[in-house]
Parts: sequence; C-alpha cells; structure tokens
Amino acid sequence: MLSVIVITKNEAFHIGRCLESVCWADEIIVLDSGSDDSTVAISKHYTDKVFITDWPGFGIQKQRALDKATGDWVLSIDADEVVTAELRAEIEKALAQSQFNGYEIPRLSSYCGRQIRHGGWWPDYVLRLFRRDVGYFTDSVVHERIVVPGEMGQLTSPLLHDAFVNLDEVLHKVNSYSSLGAKMLHQKGVRSSLSKAIFKALWTFVRTYWLKAAFLDGRQGLMLSISNAEGTYYKYVKLIELQSRQQ
Repeated sequence: MLSVIVITKNEAFHIGRCLESVCWADEIIVLDSGSDDSTVAISKHYTDKVFITDWPGFGIQKQRALDKATGDWVLSIDADEVVTAELRAEIEKALAQSQFNGYEIPRLSSYCGRQIRHGGWWPDYVLRLFRRDVGYFTDSVVHERIVVPGEMGQLTSPLLHDAFVNLDEVLHKVNSYSSLGAKMLHQKGVRSSLSKAIFKALWTFVRTYWLKAAFLDGRQGLMLSISNAEGTYYKYVKLIELQSRQQ
C-alpha cells in the first residue's frame, strides 16, 4: 500500500495538478497550514484525508503528515511537483521488488517557464519514496531531510517541479527562505557581517552561473543565478538583524 503525503499553504495554483498526478495511490494525505485560498477545497476533490493545522516549520510539518500515513510505503511530494506516467510505472515496479528501504528520484525543476538542466539543478536526486516504518523527517525549519537507514535505490524518470512560476513567486520565496535560513543559522550559532553577506552572495553567483554552468540555460540561467545570490545575501543580512536583537 502506498501513501502520498503533501503539505500545503495557499497552493491553489498547483495542488490540483499535483494531486491528479498521484490519484492512483492507495492513500493521499494533505496537511494544510491555514490556506486562505481554495487549496483545501481543491484537495477535497481528490482525498477525504485533508487536515488543517498550524505551521511549525517544514521538517515538523512533514513529520506530522507522515504520522497520519498508514501505507507500507510513503511518497512525499510538494504541492508544486508532478509525478509523470513514466515515474509512476517506476515507482510501482520498485514497490513490487522492495529491494531497498528508500529510493531517490531525479527532480527536474523549472524557473520562469524553462526547465533548468544546469546550475546544480539537474540531476537533483531527492529521497522521496521510502518505507514508512523506518523513515522520518528531520525537524529543520527549512531544508529538511528524510532519514532512512541502509542503501538507497535510484529511479530514472524525473519528478517535475515548478520551482518558480514567475518573478513574483521568485521574490516571495527569496524573502521567505532567506528568513527561515537566517533563523536556522542563528540557532546553530553562526555569526554574520555585511562583508560576509556580500562575499557569500558573490560566491553563490559565481558558483551557480559559471562553475555549475547556469549560463547554458540562457536568460533564465542568469536570472536564477542572480536570485540565488540575492537569497544568500538576504539570509546573512537577516542573520545580522537576529544577532542585533539578541544583543
């Protein structure tokens, strides 16, 4: 039995396509954190297991969704991701063989209308399919991980990811993730300064655009490199603010 778990917050634009792509699963669990759009209503067209709760951070929230799953296997996907027919076939084959405790899936992400194959974005292997009785999520507020013991298998068909639909979404996520990233660094005792923020941002741009060849993805590759650098800059500047408040 396969359970699919998805956490949501104002994902009306994406959630229908996401859930449609996994409607073949035995169980779909949607855990919403207070959407004020039609996310919940759309989700209820695909499953009766839609729950509403508060927002404690990505890791804890995904673990909450996992705790509600009843399947032997769990597929964790985000609201802006889609399982293709080819990936479905691979998943079903993997579950029939049950060779490993978990499987990594290559994720093909798009940025403002273009699928990105450079800049460190492809192949982006993510552990998403795992046995429920052995896997769990770390409690990180952002960049959470699934922890599964043993050797992992790898699938070949990509999970499609609409990472950034337009520039409004880019700016929103840069702001949101930089705040969460700064909070996580602060909890770890990392220190920041303006010079450090500038250096980290410049290095992020150089690494993404030149070293990881995002320039091969044309205009979107340049835009991606700039927004990556911008997110890094604001993360370390916001960390300075957190340090000042503490003092």
